[in-house]
Amino acid sequence: MRSVSARWRGAAVGAAAVGLVVVPLGVGAGSAWEAAAPPGVSAAAPVDDEFPQLTPAVAAQLDAAVRKVQAQAKVPGVMVALSAPGKGEYVRTFGIADKATGAPIATDMYMRIGSETKTFTVTALLQLVDAGKARLDDPVGKYVAGVPNGDRITLRQLAEMRSGLFNYSEDEGFFKALTSDPRRPFTPQELLAYSFEHPVNFAPGAKFEYCNTNLILVGLVVEKLSGQPLAQYVNERVVKPAGLKHTLFPKGAEFPTPHAHGYTNQTASGKTEDATGWNPSWGWAAGAMISDLGDLRSWAKTLATGTLLTPATQAQRLKVVPAGGLPDTGYGLGIFNLDGWIGHNGSLPGYQSLAVYLPEAQATMVVMLNTDISAEGEEPSTLFGEAITKIVTPDHVYKLPAQPVPGS
Repeated sequence: MRSVSARWRGAAVGAAAVGLVVVPLGVGAGSAWEAAAPPGVSAAAPVDDEFPQLTPAVAAQLDAAVRKVQAQAKVPGVMVALSAPGKGEYVRTFGIADKATGAPIATDMYMRIGSETKTFTVTALLQLVDAGKARLDDPVGKYVAGVPNGDRITLRQLAEMRSGLFNYSEDEGFFKALTSDPRRPFTPQELLAYSFEHPVNFAPGAKFEYCNTNLILVGLVVEKLSGQPLAQYVNERVVKPAGLKHTLFPKGAEFPTPHAHGYTNQTASGKTEDATGWNPSWGWAAGAMISDLGDLRSWAKTLATGTLLTPATQAQRLKVVPAGGLPDTGYGLGIFNLDGWIGHNGSLPGYQSLAVYLPEAQATMVVMLNTDISAEGEEPSTLFGEAITKIVTPDHVYKLPAQPVPGS
């Protein structure tokens, strides 16, 4: 198996890996971060005067930077949206949506969003906590039977990636099953079975480790508490109240049109394939959702400012935990704070996304692209985020360093 860098976000599959809903085989399930606890985030935070006006001159700089990353990383198509109140907006598309036809990528196209799904699933859980259906410090075993350490692992520890459970997407049997038939459906119970065949990695709460198994369990808890299928609850109680018109939790492999084709080399052979029709059920609560550029722009602010939750619960969500290794970054309840940018990213075969919000400038940045193929060990979404923020927020640069593979 070839070496690959760790994908803490989780939902990409590889000849040696399955990550962002999934993490590379043989690789620790997540990057480690040094926590930087963010202050409470308010929709009324003052606009940062240092955020630049998005003038034609700045747009030209951004165009050049995005095109450079696109060429170096060999990304077929990418769309970018950047905005802040009183500063204007920058919305651009570059490249193609379909290699076969050469059709250009467009802002109205649906894309698979990978681990951005985690933000919706955890929001669903937190809504139910607000409704008094559960407490964050309840043990998961109260709601789901058969979980290793289920009497000790709390719902909070699942959401903040501190459970110690084995990541199902690192299991070799899962990898073989997925890559041998990427259109097959998986049930949540099948995914958990891959995880529970392995001993736990550490005691609950002992440390941070990005793990997709955690979100499968959160999804099952949401179903237990709500009495509804997760997709139905998320679509009705999270997506709709957030005002999102082009976002959905699919029941299977359905993919609304128009959509961009997605390209991956995370295959059994290692060759690049069109992954557009692959079934995302293996990511389920950790990475199966679909959205578009406009909706992710709206969701980034909703998520960071907590408009679907009580202020007290949102404050708990934004309280990041230390994870060591990466400066100025921490992980909260299904959300990260990376040098001030709050949100999440996503990756699964054929697609990557990034949707983040910078409270002090009320700035939103969204990047969506139709490949998950790494560029010299770096994730393309990270490369775009870094290039953009170096121009507009040099004091808040979005950067997720690739993590080395142990023993490689």
